[in-house]
Amino acid sequence: MTGSEASSSLPSFRLAYVPGVTPAKWVRIWNERLPDIPLTLLQVSAAEAFGVLRDGGADAGFVRLPVDDTDLSAIPLYTETTVVVVPKDHAVAAVEEVTTEDLADEVVLHPLDDTLDWERPPGEPAFERPATTADAIELVAAGIGLLVVPQSLARLHHRKDLTYRPVTDAPESRVALSWPQDATTDMVEDFIGIVRGRTVNSSRGRAKPPEEKKPQQKAQQNAHQKPKRPGTGKPTARTSRGGSSGGRNAKSGGRPGKPRRRS
Repeated sequence: MTGSEASSSLPSFRLAYVPGVTPAKWVRIWNERLPDIPLTLLQVSAAEAFGVLRDGGADAGFVRLPVDDTDLSAIPLYTETTVVVVPKDHAVAAVEEVTTEDLADEVVLHPLDDTLDWERPPGEPAFERPATTADAIELVAAGIGLLVVPQSLARLHHRKDLTYRPVTDAPESRVALSWPQDATTDMVEDFIGIVRGRTVNSSRGRAKPPEEKKPQQKAQQNAHQKPKRPGTGKPTARTSRGGSSGGRNAKSGGRPGKPRRRS
Protein backbone atom coordinates (compact mmCIF):
# COMPACT_ATOMS: atom_id res chain seq x y z
CA MET A 1 0.00 0.00 0.00
CA THR A 2 1.38 3.39 -0.96
CA GLY A 3 1.51 6.38 1.38
CA SER A 4 -1.37 8.11 -0.41
CA GLU A 5 -3.52 4.97 -0.18
CA ALA A 6 -2.79 4.66 3.52
CA SER A 7 -3.70 8.29 4.19
CA SER A 8 -6.94 7.97 2.21
CA SER A 9 -7.99 4.97 4.31
CA LEU A 10 -7.69 6.91 7.58
CA PRO A 11 -11.02 8.02 9.12
CA SER A 12 -12.12 11.59 8.50
CA PHE A 13 -15.30 13.61 8.92
CA ARG A 14 -16.62 15.81 6.11
CA LEU A 15 -18.90 18.67 7.12
CA ALA A 16 -20.82 20.74 4.58
CA TYR A 17 -22.25 24.16 5.40
CA VAL A 18 -24.33 26.72 3.54
CA PRO A 19 -23.45 30.44 3.28
CA GLY A 20 -24.20 32.39 6.42
CA VAL A 21 -23.48 29.52 8.82
CA THR A 22 -20.31 29.79 10.90
CA PRO A 23 -19.25 26.31 12.08
CA ALA A 24 -15.99 27.41 13.74
CA LYS A 25 -17.17 26.77 17.34
CA TRP A 26 -18.22 23.19 16.66
CA VAL A 27 -15.11 22.48 14.60
CA ARG A 28 -12.92 23.67 17.49
CA ILE A 29 -14.66 21.31 19.94
CA TRP A 30 -14.33 18.43 17.47
CA ASN A 31 -10.58 19.03 17.15
CA GLU A 32 -10.22 19.08 20.93
CA ARG A 33 -12.17 15.87 21.50
CA LEU A 34 -11.16 13.88 18.42
CA PRO A 35 -7.72 15.18 17.42
CA ASP A 36 -6.92 11.97 15.52
CA ILE A 37 -9.90 12.33 13.15
CA PRO A 38 -9.50 15.31 10.80
CA LEU A 39 -12.59 17.36 10.01
CA THR A 40 -12.89 18.71 6.47
CA LEU A 41 -15.15 21.70 5.76
CA LEU A 42 -17.05 21.97 2.50
CA GLN A 43 -18.95 25.17 1.67
CA VAL A 44 -21.93 24.54 -0.61
CA SER A 45 -24.87 26.61 -1.80
CA ALA A 46 -28.24 26.16 -0.11
CA ALA A 47 -29.60 24.59 -3.30
CA GLU A 48 -26.89 21.93 -3.64
CA ALA A 49 -26.47 21.04 0.04
CA PHE A 50 -28.99 18.18 0.06
CA GLY A 51 -27.55 16.64 -3.09
CA VAL A 52 -24.09 16.63 -1.53
CA LEU A 53 -25.42 14.75 1.51
CA ARG A 54 -27.34 12.22 -0.58
CA ASP A 55 -24.40 11.56 -2.88
CA GLY A 56 -22.03 10.93 0.01
CA GLY A 57 -20.01 14.07 -0.60
CA ALA A 58 -20.33 14.97 3.10
CA ASP A 59 -21.13 13.05 6.28
CA ALA A 60 -23.32 15.83 7.67
CA GLY A 61 -24.10 19.46 6.92
CA PHE A 62 -25.52 22.70 8.23
CA VAL A 63 -28.48 23.43 5.94
CA ARG A 64 -31.55 25.61 5.83
CA LEU A 65 -34.98 24.10 6.49
CA PRO A 66 -37.15 22.54 5.21
CA VAL A 67 -35.45 19.15 4.87
CA ASP A 68 -36.96 16.18 3.04
CA ASP A 69 -37.38 13.70 5.89
CA THR A 70 -37.89 10.68 3.65
CA ASP A 71 -34.15 10.05 3.53
CA LEU A 72 -32.53 12.84 5.56
CA SER A 73 -32.52 13.44 9.30
CA ALA A 74 -32.37 16.97 10.71
CA ILE A 75 -31.99 18.71 14.05
CA PRO A 76 -33.24 22.34 14.00
CA LEU A 77 -30.69 24.60 15.67
CA TYR A 78 -31.78 28.23 15.49
CA THR A 79 -33.96 30.73 13.65
CA GLU A 80 -32.51 33.81 12.00
CA THR A 81 -33.85 37.34 11.91
CA THR A 82 -34.86 38.50 8.42
CA VAL A 83 -33.55 41.89 7.31
CA VAL A 84 -33.72 44.22 4.32
CA VAL A 85 -30.40 45.38 2.87
CA VAL A 86 -30.43 49.02 1.71
CA PRO A 87 -27.94 51.77 0.82
CA LYS A 88 -26.87 53.79 3.85
CA ASP A 89 -28.53 56.93 2.46
CA HIS A 90 -31.89 55.19 1.90
CA ALA A 91 -34.94 56.26 3.93
CA VAL A 92 -35.20 52.80 5.52
CA ALA A 93 -31.81 53.36 7.14
CA ALA A 94 -33.37 56.09 9.31
CA VAL A 95 -35.74 53.68 11.12
CA GLU A 96 -35.14 50.74 13.48
CA GLU A 97 -37.34 48.19 11.69
CA VAL A 98 -39.84 47.88 8.84
CA THR A 99 -42.69 45.67 7.65
CA THR A 100 -43.23 44.18 4.21
CA GLU A 101 -45.91 46.82 3.65
CA ASP A 102 -43.27 49.54 4.08
CA LEU A 103 -41.47 48.00 1.09
CA ALA A 104 -44.54 47.89 -1.16
CA ASP A 105 -43.33 50.72 -3.43
CA GLU A 106 -39.69 49.60 -3.56
CA VAL A 107 -38.03 47.36 -6.13
CA VAL A 108 -37.14 44.25 -4.10
CA LEU A 109 -34.66 41.84 -5.65
CA HIS A 110 -35.46 38.13 -5.51
CA PRO A 111 -32.32 36.08 -6.32
CA LEU A 112 -32.57 32.53 -7.62
CA ASP A 113 -30.81 31.20 -4.50
CA ASP A 114 -33.27 32.92 -2.15
CA THR A 115 -33.67 30.94 1.08
CA LEU A 116 -36.92 32.51 2.35
CA ASP A 117 -40.22 30.72 1.82
CA TRP A 118 -42.31 33.55 0.34
CA GLU A 119 -45.91 33.18 -0.73
CA ARG A 120 -45.29 36.39 -2.61
CA PRO A 121 -42.10 38.45 -2.27
CA PRO A 122 -42.71 42.03 -1.11
CA GLY A 123 -42.32 45.16 -3.21
CA GLU A 124 -42.11 45.54 -6.96
CA PRO A 125 -40.22 42.81 -8.86
CA ALA A 126 -37.07 43.69 -10.79
CA PHE A 127 -36.83 43.05 -14.54
CA GLU A 128 -34.60 40.04 -13.88
CA ARG A 129 -33.91 37.79 -10.94
CA PRO A 130 -30.22 37.87 -9.94
CA ALA A 131 -28.52 34.49 -10.06
CA THR A 132 -27.11 34.70 -6.53
CA THR A 133 -27.41 36.68 -3.34
CA ALA A 134 -23.93 38.08 -3.97
CA ASP A 135 -25.11 39.43 -7.32
CA ALA A 136 -28.16 40.97 -5.67
CA ILE A 137 -25.96 42.75 -3.12
CA GLU A 138 -24.04 44.37 -5.97
CA LEU A 139 -27.32 45.60 -7.47
CA VAL A 140 -28.39 47.07 -4.12
CA ALA A 141 -25.10 48.96 -3.95
CA ALA A 142 -25.76 50.23 -7.49
CA GLY A 143 -29.17 51.59 -6.44
CA ILE A 144 -31.18 49.06 -8.52
CA GLY A 145 -33.29 47.76 -5.65
CA LEU A 146 -33.44 46.37 -2.11
CA LEU A 147 -32.84 42.83 -0.86
CA VAL A 148 -34.54 40.83 1.92
CA VAL A 149 -32.36 38.04 3.35
CA PRO A 150 -31.51 36.22 6.60
CA GLN A 151 -29.31 38.42 8.78
CA SER A 152 -26.29 36.11 8.49
CA LEU A 153 -26.23 36.62 4.72
CA ALA A 154 -26.39 40.39 5.16
CA ARG A 155 -23.35 40.12 7.44
CA LEU A 156 -21.57 37.74 5.08
CA HIS A 157 -21.89 40.22 2.20
CA HIS A 158 -21.26 43.33 4.29
CA ARG A 159 -20.23 46.50 2.49
CA LYS A 160 -19.40 49.89 3.97
CA ASP A 161 -21.96 51.61 1.75
CA LEU A 162 -24.82 49.30 2.77
CA THR A 163 -26.77 48.63 5.97
CA TYR A 164 -29.77 46.53 6.97
CA ARG A 165 -32.88 46.68 9.16
CA PRO A 166 -35.15 43.91 10.53
CA VAL A 167 -38.36 43.10 8.63
CA THR A 168 -40.81 42.15 11.37
CA ASP A 169 -43.38 40.18 9.35
CA ALA A 170 -41.16 38.44 6.79
CA PRO A 171 -40.62 34.65 6.71
CA GLU A 172 -37.71 33.49 8.83
CA SER A 173 -34.93 31.09 7.89
CA ARG A 174 -34.12 28.17 10.19
CA VAL A 175 -30.74 26.46 10.25
CA ALA A 176 -30.44 22.73 10.97
CA LEU A 177 -27.86 19.96 11.13
CA SER A 178 -28.74 17.28 8.59
CA TRP A 179 -27.33 13.89 7.52
CA PRO A 180 -28.48 10.82 5.54
CA GLN A 181 -30.70 8.55 7.63
CA ASP A 182 -28.96 5.39 6.42
CA ALA A 183 -25.51 6.78 7.25
CA THR A 184 -25.80 7.66 10.94
CA THR A 185 -22.26 6.64 11.79
CA ASP A 186 -20.43 6.88 15.11
CA MET A 187 -18.72 10.03 13.85
CA VAL A 188 -22.10 11.58 12.98
CA GLU A 189 -23.29 10.73 16.50
CA ASP A 190 -20.16 12.36 17.90
CA PHE A 191 -20.84 15.56 15.97
CA ILE A 192 -24.53 15.55 16.98
CA GLY A 193 -23.37 15.40 20.60
CA ILE A 194 -21.07 18.36 20.08
CA VAL A 195 -23.77 20.45 18.41
CA ARG A 196 -26.23 19.62 21.18
CA GLY A 197 -23.73 20.57 23.85
CA ARG A 198 -23.21 17.11 25.33
CA THR A 199 -20.13 16.46 27.40
CA VAL A 200 -17.59 13.79 26.54
CA ASN A 201 -19.01 11.45 29.19
CA SER A 202 -22.70 11.92 28.36
CA SER A 203 -24.83 8.81 28.01
CA ARG A 204 -25.24 9.14 24.24
CA GLY A 205 -21.72 10.24 23.53
CA ARG A 206 -18.88 7.81 22.88
CA ALA A 207 -17.09 8.43 26.15
CA LYS A 208 -13.48 7.46 26.45
CA PRO A 209 -12.81 4.54 28.84
CA PRO A 210 -11.29 5.55 32.19
CA GLU A 211 -7.51 5.53 32.07
CA GLU A 212 -5.72 3.01 34.28
CA LYS A 213 -3.47 4.61 36.83
CA LYS A 214 0.20 4.44 35.99
CA PRO A 215 2.60 2.75 38.47
CA GLN A 216 4.13 6.13 39.33
CA GLN A 217 0.67 7.54 40.14
CA LYS A 218 -0.12 4.52 42.31
CA ALA A 219 3.18 4.93 44.19
CA GLN A 220 2.47 8.62 44.81
CA GLN A 221 -1.01 7.77 46.07
CA ASN A 222 0.37 5.13 48.47
CA ALA A 223 3.02 7.55 49.73
CA HIS A 224 0.31 9.99 50.90
CA GLN A 225 -1.43 7.30 52.98
CA LYS A 226 -0.47 7.25 56.71
CA PRO A 227 1.33 4.03 57.78
CA LYS A 228 -0.42 1.93 60.41
CA ARG A 229 1.23 1.20 63.77
CA PRO A 230 2.37 -2.38 64.28
CA GLY A 231 0.53 -4.50 66.81
CA THR A 232 -3.12 -4.07 67.70
CA GLY A 233 -3.45 -0.78 65.90
CA LYS A 234 -4.65 0.99 69.08
CA PRO A 235 -2.93 4.32 69.87
CA THR A 236 -0.64 4.43 72.89
CA ALA A 237 -1.47 7.14 75.46
CA ARG A 238 1.36 9.50 76.43
CA THR A 239 2.00 11.13 79.83
CA SER A 240 2.84 14.77 80.38
CA ARG A 241 6.55 13.86 80.66
CA GLY A 242 6.48 12.11 77.30
CA GLY A 243 6.50 8.56 78.76
CA SER A 244 3.99 5.83 78.15
CA SER A 245 1.03 5.36 80.46
CA GLY A 246 1.23 1.61 80.09
CA GLY A 247 4.49 1.12 82.20
CA ARG A 248 5.22 -0.40 85.67
CA ASN A 249 4.38 2.76 87.59
CA ALA A 250 0.96 2.82 86.13
CA LYS A 251 0.28 -0.65 87.58
CA SER A 252 1.56 0.25 91.08
CA GLY A 253 -0.40 3.47 91.22
CA GLY A 254 2.58 5.57 92.47
CA ARG A 255 4.06 8.68 91.03
CA PRO A 256 6.76 8.08 88.44
CA GLY A 257 10.38 8.80 89.38
CA LYS A 258 10.16 8.35 93.23
CA PRO A 259 10.24 4.90 94.91
CA ARG A 260 7.74 4.29 97.73
CA ARG A 261 9.20 4.28 101.28
CA ARG A 262 8.74 1.02 103.23
CA SER A 263 7.19 1.22 106.63
